[in-house]
Amino acid sequence: MADARTLLDTEEYPDTEVQKNRVLTLEEWQGKWLSHNIGFHRDQGHKLLKKHLDLFLKGESGLRVFFPLCGKAVEMKWFADRGHSVVGVEISELAIQEFFLEQNLSYSEEPIAEIPGAKVFKNSAGNITLYCCSIFDLPRVNVGKFDRVWDRGSLVAINPADRKCYVDVMLSLLSRGFHYLLAVVSYDPTKHAGPPFYVPDAEIKMLFDAKCNIRCIEKVNAFEERHKSWGIDYIFEKLYLLTEK
Repeated sequence: MADARTLLDTEEYPDTEVQKNRVLTLEEWQGKWLSHNIGFHRDQGHKLLKKHLDLFLKGESGLRVFFPLCGKAVEMKWFADRGHSVVGVEISELAIQEFFLEQNLSYSEEPIAEIPGAKVFKNSAGNITLYCCSIFDLPRVNVGKFDRVWDRGSLVAINPADRKCYVDVMLSLLSRGFHYLLAVVSYDPTKHAGPPFYVPDAEIKMLFDAKCNIRCIEKVNAFEERHKSWGIDYIFEKLYLLTEK
């Protein structure tokens, strides 16, 4: 296996420390859903996930797939429809309700005894389970281990100071032989405060290298008209495949 340093893009951006003290509260994230300020959501799903789906699933069936900070990601139904079991965690109850409504799925909800004020939602088929709570509270619930993780819009949304804690949680949830797809964005962090936050290649290595092989499998131009309002003139999306060392 090649050294992880040879697998990472060496592109550098100025002052990568500029966002390190940026903090968004859970209430602010809930407010984004209430005001429908959700430019990060993709109604048609994520193109890079579609493109690399075979690499991600490896032809296996009956997998447990985890969606951290899942929002109302349509890909959750994709995996459930393919016979996999999906678990997500999301702080916004509205996002979870919209997911079930938009996917035309009946569901039940009940409180989570281990986490005061939190709820768990399940579709009637029982193959989609969504926890409405902070991801940092999730380890208090016995959610089991996961064969696959689709981390898009999650690591890049976590407050920079909390990334190590977040990755510790994520690594604790992985089964043997896992495949973890991680999507991050690259732009000049001195021009946009985030989120989504800029996560340097070197930090991805620092966070995951002890337990994961790290491979950047694609980098694409992700610039859209809406990004002009961020004060940036370029943004790239990078997709990494993390596998068990």
